Amino acid sequence: MPRRPGLSARLKLTLSYAGFLAVAGALLLAVVWMFLLRYVPDNSQGLLGIAPNRYLLVRTFAPAAAVAMVFLLVFGLVGGWILAGRMLAPLTRITAAARMAGTGSLSHRIRMEGRQDEFRELADVFDGMLEELESHVDEQRRFAANASHELRTPLAISRTLLDVARKDPTRDRTEVIERLHVVNTRAIDLTEALLLLSRSDRGNVTRESVDLSLVAEEAAETLLPLAEQRGITLDVTGGATRTSGSAELLLRMMTNLVQNAVVHNLPAGGTVTVHTEERGDASVVRVENTGHPLPPDLVPTLTEPFQRGTARVRTDEHAGVGLGLAIVDSIVRAHDGTLDLDPRPAGGLLVTVRLPGGA
Repeated sequence: MPRRPGLSARLKLTLSYAGFLAVAGALLLAVVWMFLLRYVPDNSQGLLGIAPNRYLLVRTFAPAAAVAMVFLLVFGLVGGWILAGRMLAPLTRITAAARMAGTGSLSHRIRMEGRQDEFRELADVFDGMLEELESHVDEQRRFAANASHELRTPLAISRTLLDVARKDPTRDRTEVIERLHVVNTRAIDLTEALLLLSRSDRGNVTRESVDLSLVAEEAAETLLPLAEQRGITLDVTGGATRTSGSAELLLRMMTNLVQNAVVHNLPAGGTVTVHTEERGDASVVRVENTGHPLPPDLVPTLTEPFQRGTARVRTDEHAGVGLGLAIVDSIVRAHDGTLDLDPRPAGGLLVTVRLPGGA
């Protein structure tokens, strides 16, 4: 919305300084008049017959007072202009940085020198905001590039299968259809995961009271056939653990955690334990599984989209799309919670989710 031009902040401060100085000078002259000249006798003999009278003092004092007032006004304007410029110099740097950020440049920083004051605090906050924005934009760009790559792969495979089937009419169509079905299913799963991740990132969460223990039991019941197929023992322990959030998203969070724990486990004889409990004002979910030891530098990357890690990539039908823990992390953040990943010394992973408690 366009606005009419007005006085600059520097000019306003200058006029304020000059006006304050002029008022102070006028008050000083008024004090001199009231407490000095008013007690001088107004007669031809003056004070005790040796001092000048009020008339002579006024004629002598008035021109000097006028000159002093003009000097104070000019000094106030010049000094106020210089002082206001020095005071507003940090604001000029902040404005220039904000204007550069408005053009899309987020890599610059103000880095205000000097001791801490209001302007430097504002500059530090602005630098922190730029850093967060740059990190978020880079993450979004990286996510978009990875998503495009992941979506391109099944589409390219589908086109290749169709080209081969068209060029070789004698090829078994059942095999082609089955492979197309697998590839198409993977593309659909990836698209749904991206939509869910986008929804949870926006924070549009419908709040209702949810018992995490019941959610854990439902997720475990759904994935029990997969666990039995792999020879994994799946246990759910703990009591009622209530929180406030979306039942659908929390079920997806729990399902992803349990499925991740089952898939990335020992070839046989492994265990998965899901425990829910209330700790003070927090509702806690712990998902612990056995498995191969994880490198310490791999664990922090597990919640990044499409970062499966070479030590955890599966080659079977449950290879996934690299969004399982990324979706979990996004859902937890949308519910104002925290997600902690800790590698177990004996192998496997301990995942701890802390959500605000609910009545």
